[in-house]
Amino acid sequence: MTKTHRKSVLKAALGLGASLAALSIAAPICAQEEKKDAKADAAPEIIVTAQFRSQKLQDTPIAITAVNAALLESRSQTNIAQVANQAPSVNIQAQGASFGPSLSVSIRGIGQGDFDPALEPGVGIYIDDVYYPQLTGALFDLLDLDRVEILRGPQGTLAGKNSEGGSIKLYSKLPDGKTGGYVQATYGSRHRLDLRASADFKISDGWYARISGVSKQQDGYVNVLDYGCTHPGGGIAATVSPQQGCLVAQEGGIGYQAIRGILRYAPDGGAVENVLSADYTHDKHTVAGETLIYANNTSPWIQNNNVPFDNRFICGPYCNYAVAGQAGGAWTGPVAAGYPLVTTSGSFQSLLDSWGVSDHLKVNLGSQLNIQSITAYREFHTHFDTKDDLSPEYVGFGQNDLRHYDVSEELRLNGKIGDTIDLAVGGYYFKQKTTYFTYQDIRYAVIPLQFIGNDPVSADSKAAFANAGWKITPALTFDGGLRYTDESKSYTFVRVNPDGVTPNPFLGSLNGVTGNYSGNQLDYRAAIDYRWSPEFLTYASVSTGFKGGGINPRPFNPAQVIPFNKEKLTNYEIGFKGDFFDRKLRLNVSAFYSKFKDIQITLLSCPQFGGPGPCAAPQNAGNATLKGVEIETTLKPTTGFTIDGSFSYLSFKYDCISTQAVPSNPNNLTGCSADPSITSQLNTSPPGTPAYKWSVGAQYELLLGNIGSITPRFDISGQSSTNGGALKPSPALAPYNGIDAYSVANGRITWKNIGKDLEASLEVTNLFNKYYFLTNFDLTGAGAGFIKAQPGKPREWAFSIKKKF
Repeated sequence: MTKTHRKSVLKAALGLGASLAALSIAAPICAQEEKKDAKADAAPEIIVTAQFRSQKLQDTPIAITAVNAALLESRSQTNIAQVANQAPSVNIQAQGASFGPSLSVSIRGIGQGDFDPALEPGVGIYIDDVYYPQLTGALFDLLDLDRVEILRGPQGTLAGKNSEGGSIKLYSKLPDGKTGGYVQATYGSRHRLDLRASADFKISDGWYARISGVSKQQDGYVNVLDYGCTHPGGGIAATVSPQQGCLVAQEGGIGYQAIRGILRYAPDGGAVENVLSADYTHDKHTVAGETLIYANNTSPWIQNNNVPFDNRFICGPYCNYAVAGQAGGAWTGPVAAGYPLVTTSGSFQSLLDSWGVSDHLKVNLGSQLNIQSITAYREFHTHFDTKDDLSPEYVGFGQNDLRHYDVSEELRLNGKIGDTIDLAVGGYYFKQKTTYFTYQDIRYAVIPLQFIGNDPVSADSKAAFANAGWKITPALTFDGGLRYTDESKSYTFVRVNPDGVTPNPFLGSLNGVTGNYSGNQLDYRAAIDYRWSPEFLTYASVSTGFKGGGINPRPFNPAQVIPFNKEKLTNYEIGFKGDFFDRKLRLNVSAFYSKFKDIQITLLSCPQFGGPGPCAAPQNAGNATLKGVEIETTLKPTTGFTIDGSFSYLSFKYDCISTQAVPSNPNNLTGCSADPSITSQLNTSPPGTPAYKWSVGAQYELLLGNIGSITPRFDISGQSSTNGGALKPSPALAPYNGIDAYSVANGRITWKNIGKDLEASLEVTNLFNKYYFLTNFDLTGAGAGFIKAQPGKPREWAFSIKKKF
């Protein structure tokens, strides 16, 4: 899309927002008082707690996508990645096989996609106000939720570090003593079988409990074929017979079980409320399904029976030729001649076990003052194997095993001064440790590397914060906050041979080396909003946030054990939130302008740090400007009929680039350079961030008298093309290096009985069976010579039945 076209679209979007703003400002002349009773044909009121106090979504001067349980169900959304499809400027995708059971998350182009514990996420993820520090295991099932809040823009004072892009907050349904629950069963494509259940009950006066569980199973959708079987005489021996269909495995399956229990003490009129929660998740499935889209590496050390690694191993849609291991041999090069290459093998399985407990205590110290304590402990263990090249060649193979725990405590004092000031002050402590065991067999390097790593990574963070809301007049409110954060991290490297004892001849100099990082940051926020009428609010804000720094987790020599600093964002934003035509139309619009400093990217070439071998060093790459516009709307033209939609536009431009961020520096510049010979080597937007993103959904409830109702729903969402990596590819690689624009449609029809306690639904996802990619992984810059991509799922159907009691 041309620059002129992009500007015209942006102007049109802003013009639409300005026109509706003018309409709403005029509306108060004849506006009626807002009705206290909810109307079936009006946009629903959703209560959020983004500013440490309960507020209506339309009263909160933050760009928030808030989705309640009913809308999640109507859209057939069962995990957090699906919710992002309808949220402007938000991209959440399950990662490819190389990154295990983890997510790639970004809001307004800011986030992270690497699971390594040395790196921070960039978007804070919370469940019941408990922070989840790792992207591993973050593909949460939306189990028995009350609502989801996605806060866009830096939340440095409200959510803390690593929320510079925004934060995603999930809130469970709390037990209230109203005995009841539900059971639900789903059957669908590729032997999909989902079971869900929840029960809420009263134990005694003031004591309530809720227990919820889910089990999901489904076969994979990407076939792993045996190349020797499908290509007899191709130079590689077959391992399965044609009678087996040449099928080795099916990747992209689902095998997920989770349970959560909540015990709540909340006596009527009592000064104390306590919520104790515990959960456990077991996730065992085949690794993410991927396909090879580019292959070219002539090194004899990676070839199987002297068969070149090239496009012969590109299988096509929904298939690959991966094998779960690599053969042995001997290295006879100039360094460590005779070094034995051990045969490596693994499986196509990904495993995650995760559990945690948390306690949320609230003590009322008076009618306008309370103290809250949120204490949590979490653990996870994950294991996954990766055959990155998706072929029977010996390019790269790895086993990964991570064990993690974290403990956190937040103490917060909330209060009011009169009827005009809300205050929240407190402190936060977080400590984590992850031990990352890995067995890597990398044949594409300058020298073939086989080594074991068993690296402990420790980090802690301490913060103090204060936030206030001041209602200057009944219509004018100021919100402000400060948060000071101090953080530290250490990473110790273990690099030994596959025997687990002998130092590796190529990487042994790293054995026992420890890298350390520490830093601090003061974030601030100031927002002012004015309510022109009960139906219309405008706001403006400035806020900051940061993503923590760390140590390069993948050095190939001691010179690459280098720290990288935090990245920082300052965001300026204006917006309005409007309900029009007796709340039949809801329109929320925001426009932002952000200055992004010390951007972290991973270098795949870094001769400036010396030593042989490849490079995968995160460094602070430079500064950039982000700007964009976001629109969310809900329209209820008549009772039972609902239309919702969203649109976002994002522009990203590097202002200057650190001369260490690119391998060539023709003018020998230093510092952060705006020289075109430097800036032209990087893409114009972060990987995986589309310039445009949109969605539209509609449903209509048709009443059928004594037999209940039937509700058809249709959703479609899409995005523009995105980059595949931070560095620009060569012209020859450009067609393979990004993700093309795509749109995906889903349909659902639901029947409910007249009592609304029994329902059945039929859903179809990817209705038009589009073939598209979710993620793209390019290792050509590191010398591996391949690019692979993760396709989205093909068209699927599912039938569900749900009984409430």
